[in-house]
Amino acid sequence: MRFEVDGAEVEATPQPGQALRTLLREQGVTAVKKGCDSGDCGACSVLVDDEPVHSCIYPAHRIRGRRVTTAAGLGTPDAPHPVQRAFAEAAAFQCGFCTAGMVVTASALSGEDLDDRHRRLKGNLCRCTGYRSIEDALDGVANTTCAAPGDAVGTSVRAPAAHRIVTGSEEYTLDVPPTGDVLSTEALLHVAVLGSPHAHARIVSIDASAAEALPGVEVVLTWRDDPGVLFSTGRHESRLDDPDDTRVLDRVLRFRGQRVAAVVADSVRTAEQACALLAVEYEVLPSVHDPDAARRPGAPLLHGDKTTEEHRIAEPGRNVVAALHGETGDVEAALAGAAATVEGTWSTPRVSHAALETHATRGRVDGDGRLVLRTATQVPFLVRDEIAHVFGLDPDRVRVVAKRVGGGFGGKQELLTEDLVTLAVLKTGRTVQYEFTRRDEFTIAPTRHPMRVRVRLGATADGTLTALHVDQTMDTGAYGNHGIGVMYHSVSESVALYRCANKRVDAESVYTNNLPSGAFRGYGLGQVVFAVESAMDELARELGIDPFTLRRRNVVVPGDPLVVTDPDEETDLHFDGSYGLDQCLDLVEDALAPGPDTADHDRSVPRMDGPALDDSADWAYGTGMAAAAIATVPPRGHHAHASVELTPDGGYRVGVGTAEFGNGTTTVHTQLVATALGTTPDRVEVHQSDTDAARYDTGAFGSAGVVVAGKALYAAATDLRELIAARALTLAADRTPRAAVGVLGPAVTLGPDGVRVGDVVVRTAELLADGPLVAHGHHDGTPRGVAFTVHGVRVAVHRPTGEVRVLQSVQAVDAGTVMNPEQLRGQVEGGAAQAMGSTLYEEVVLDDEGRVTTNSLRDYRVPKISDVPRTEVLFASTHDPLGPLGAKSMSEAPYNPVAPAVANAVRDALGARPYRLPMTRDRVWALAGRAPLGGA
Repeated sequence: MRFEVDGAEVEATPQPGQALRTLLREQGVTAVKKGCDSGDCGACSVLVDDEPVHSCIYPAHRIRGRRVTTAAGLGTPDAPHPVQRAFAEAAAFQCGFCTAGMVVTASALSGEDLDDRHRRLKGNLCRCTGYRSIEDALDGVANTTCAAPGDAVGTSVRAPAAHRIVTGSEEYTLDVPPTGDVLSTEALLHVAVLGSPHAHARIVSIDASAAEALPGVEVVLTWRDDPGVLFSTGRHESRLDDPDDTRVLDRVLRFRGQRVAAVVADSVRTAEQACALLAVEYEVLPSVHDPDAARRPGAPLLHGDKTTEEHRIAEPGRNVVAALHGETGDVEAALAGAAATVEGTWSTPRVSHAALETHATRGRVDGDGRLVLRTATQVPFLVRDEIAHVFGLDPDRVRVVAKRVGGGFGGKQELLTEDLVTLAVLKTGRTVQYEFTRRDEFTIAPTRHPMRVRVRLGATADGTLTALHVDQTMDTGAYGNHGIGVMYHSVSESVALYRCANKRVDAESVYTNNLPSGAFRGYGLGQVVFAVESAMDELARELGIDPFTLRRRNVVVPGDPLVVTDPDEETDLHFDGSYGLDQCLDLVEDALAPGPDTADHDRSVPRMDGPALDDSADWAYGTGMAAAAIATVPPRGHHAHASVELTPDGGYRVGVGTAEFGNGTTTVHTQLVATALGTTPDRVEVHQSDTDAARYDTGAFGSAGVVVAGKALYAAATDLRELIAARALTLAADRTPRAAVGVLGPAVTLGPDGVRVGDVVVRTAELLADGPLVAHGHHDGTPRGVAFTVHGVRVAVHRPTGEVRVLQSVQAVDAGTVMNPEQLRGQVEGGAAQAMGSTLYEEVVLDDEGRVTTNSLRDYRVPKISDVPRTEVLFASTHDPLGPLGAKSMSEAPYNPVAPAVANAVRDALGARPYRLPMTRDRVWALAGRAPLGGA
C-alpha cells in the first residue's frame, strides 16, 4: 500500500496485526520512539492527517492513502516548527526521549485553556522534567540564552542537542541507519527470552528440538551455554562492591521471569514463537517473599551454595546479603532518660524507574575482531570491563558505545541485556539485538529497594537530640545487585545529618524470591530519610517546637564530624568549605510563611478533576517540611579521564566517557570547556559515552558527571589553553619578537580563525602544523563534598475521597556554583516530580507468590502533566572548592526530602500520621477516618 511520511511517498506492506509504529521504524523513521507499545506514554505520537495518534496502537493497514507526520516532518532542518523552537528555547526536555512525541501532540494544540491543554497532553508522559518547562514552551517562555565568549558558566545556555531532540533526529540506542559500521542492521538477529513461571525452581531438562526446527531460528541458549562465571548485574568502580551471585543463564531460578532460555532468531516474532515451543521440566522449590521470614531458621535459602569469602555475601545461611550493626554511646540509656521519645516504623514500596527508553543492546564483532556493544547504559566502561571478565576477553577487545540514553535514574547502572547479547554474538558470529518490552521493565528489571525502617528518637525538653536509632530491613530480591551499597548508603547521610551523642544503626539487606531490587535515584536515602524526617516531625510536635527550629538545633554544622555509628571512623566527606543547609532552611521557611500566592494559584498548581477547594470540613489543610543530605560523589572511588583537542576548523573536540541521559552533563561540559578556553559553547564538540572516546570513566551515577568528569575536563581545557598560548607565542615571536615580550595569557586571545598575540594572528593551521594540540585531565573523585536540600509543601486533603492536593511546593538546594540555572532548576523539578509520584501514586505490586501485578504503565501511575505541582526552586549561595568552579552535584539530591515533607503536611492536616508509601487515596481516606475533624 502507499502512504506519505513526512512529505515522502512510501510503499510498504504491513504484516497482519502490525501497528503503525513498527511499520514506520521498519522504514527508517526513527523519530517515532517505543516507550510502551500500549498507548500509554505518547513517545510514539504522530499526526495522521493532522490528528495526533499513538502509533503503537494505530493499525498500520489504516494508513493507506493517508498522510503521516512525525517530529522530523513538522518543519524543515533550517526552519523547525514554532512548537519545536519553543521547546528548544524553553529547555523543555531532559533525556528527550518523550520530546519528539510531545512536540507532535503539542503542535495540534491551538489556544486551549489550561484544563483542556492538560487533557490533550495527558497521554504524553515525561519522566524527567516535572512538566513546568513543557508548559513554559507552550506559553512561549524562553528559558535559555546565548553566552558571551568565555562566559558560559552561570548562564542558561541551550543544550547542544536541543535542535536534534525537538526535531526527532537525536540518536538513541536503537536509532541507527540500515547500514553502517558498529550499528549495522544487515542480517540482524533478535533475542527473545523464556521467563520462569515459578518463583523458585531448578531446571530438570529443556527440550529445544521443536524451537530449533522453526524456520528463522539461529540458536537456542540454555544454562549449558553459560560461560560459567558468577558476577553481579550491579556496576560499581570496584566489582568487589557487589556479590557474585548471578549467571548469564542459571539452572536454578530464583524469581518469576528469570531467564530460563533465550532464542536467537531472524525476528522478534519468530524468537517469541520459538520460546513457546520450548519444553521445560522444572523441580519446583519452596519460595520466600518476606525479608523477615527469609531470615528465620528453616527458610528456603536462595544462595546457600555460596560463601561469604568467595562471593561476598554476609550470611548465605540466613539469606542476608549485607548487614551493619553499630552503636556509639548508649542509645537505650539515652532513651530511658529522655524528656521526649518518638518511635515508629515506616514502609516504602518497590518503585519502577519508568525511564521511557527501555533497556536495549545491539552487538556484533567488527572488522578488527572486536566485540562492539551499543547499549542503553549509564556506565559504558564498567559494562566493558565486566563483559570482558565474564567472557574471558581482553578489555581492549571490547568496545561499548552509549548514544543518548532515554532516562536512567540508576536503572541503567545495571548489566541486564549486554551479557545475553554478548553470548549470542559469540555463538552466532552475527549482529544481535535484545530489547526489553515495557512489561519486562516492570517484571524483570530491578526496582527501588522496598524497606521497613523503624526509628526511635529521644530528646531533652529543649529539643536537643540525645538518641537516634535506625533499624532497617531491606528486600534486595533474588539477587544482590546493589544490595550491599544501597544498604550502607541508606543509613549514612540520613543518620549523619544530625548531631547526637547516642546513635545506633541495625540494617540488613535480605534475599527473597522477589524480582531484584537495584540502584534508584537517591540510592536508598529516600526510604530512610522518609522515616527519619517523619520521626523528627513527630518529635517536634511532642515537644511543641517548630520543625524548622528543631532541625536548626540538631543538624550538623561546619566543624562537626559526619558520624553514623563510629565517631572515630575516618571519612573523606567534607562540607566545612561549603555549607548551605542553614540557607536552605531559611529559604524554605520564608517561602512557606505567607502561603501560596492566590494571584498565581492557577499557574503554580495544576487544576485537577475533583471537588473545588473550600473552607468546609471536607477539606483539611497542612504544612510540612523535611531536610536531607547527600554525598556529592559515590563512595569507594569514582574516576574520570577526559581530553580536549584543538580541531582544524578552530573548534574543540572533547573526549569524555560520561553518558548523557537527561542529567545535563553534556551541556555543563561544553560550558566548562568554553569558559576555560574563552570561547562559546557552539565551538565545542563532545565525543562521549564511548569506551573509545576516553581512557576511562567510572560512569554517570551518583551525580558524578559534573563534579568528577567535569573537573577532569576543566583541567584538560585549562591545560590546552596554555599549550595553545605557548605555541602561538613561539610562532608569533618568529615574526615579531616584540609581540612575545612579557606576555602569556591575557595578551593571547583565542578566536575562531586562530590566536591573536598582540597584533599578530596565528592561524589554526599554523598551530597544528607541528602536530596536534591536545590536553588530558584526570580526577579520582576525592575528597567528597556534601550537598543539602530542604523541601516544604502545603497540602489540602479531601476527607471524603482521600485525595491529597499539593497547593505549594518549594525546594531549596545547596548546589554550590550554579553552572546552568535553568538546567539545574529542571533537575530539581524533575527529582521533586519523580518523588511526588512515588509519594502519592507509584508502587510496583507483587502478589504473595512474587507475581508483579502492575506490569504496564496503565496499571502503574507515572504522574501526568496535570498531576504534578510546580515546585519553586531556590538556590543557596555557596561555593564548593572540591567541585569544578565551585559546583556541587544535584541530580539525585532533590528526590530525597519530598516524601517526608508531604507526609508531614498530611499529618499536620489530619492529625494522623502516614507510615506507608505511596499515600494513595484509599490509604489517606482510611487515615482521615481515624483523624479528628479540623486536623491537629
